[in-house]
Amino acid sequence: MKILLAEDEHDLKRALVAVLTHTGYDVDAVENGAEAVKFASKYAYDCMVLDIMMPVMNGMEALSKIREAGDRTPVIFLTAKAEVEDRINGLDAGADDYLTKPFAIGELIARIKSLTRRQETYTPKVLEAGNVTLDINEQEIKCENAVRLGVKEAKLMEYFMLNKGKMLSTDMIFNHVWKDDDDASIDLVYVYVSYLNSKLNAIGSSVMIEGEEGAQYHLVKR
Repeated sequence: MKILLAEDEHDLKRALVAVLTHTGYDVDAVENGAEAVKFASKYAYDCMVLDIMMPVMNGMEALSKIREAGDRTPVIFLTAKAEVEDRINGLDAGADDYLTKPFAIGELIARIKSLTRRQETYTPKVLEAGNVTLDINEQEIKCENAVRLGVKEAKLMEYFMLNKGKMLSTDMIFNHVWKDDDDASIDLVYVYVSYLNSKLNAIGSSVMIEGEEGAQYHLVKR
């Protein structure tokens, strides 16, 4: 799983990166809200952890821009403020959870796990990209025509549509789509991307998946 961490306190940021990495997360760490917005626009994350009081752009401003771009990644705010009004403002800005400093790192990890487990429950059941609509429940993509997808194809298409235009590594895709399949091989990513592109062509799609085997892929307009 990949985490975006935005924290300007150097010692705390270093400690959080060390613990999260040791726990098994891949962490991108930045020091202000503007950098967080930039990274969120380029890369896919399973969760974002944003400090509120940061230079250049604070966490609430950063999250507003991230949400305006259509990114629904779960977000946890970190702040030294403890007033109820500040918590309400943070949640109203689009945060999913809130931790007041000082906090136990173990609690942060527990909340990250909880939010990432819940994410699938709150994913919209119909997604759009270009002229293509994905009905998650029906496992069907359609535009000029419609075609049914296999379970893994639908999961893969959902992941690309939730991260339109973002570069997704082969490892990230494999870990997301085949995380519960112990017998799966990472070579399946290239195979299933090929399957999806063939079906997108068949329905007259205005989008396609670009990338190279073993490298990065992204959903783009033709």
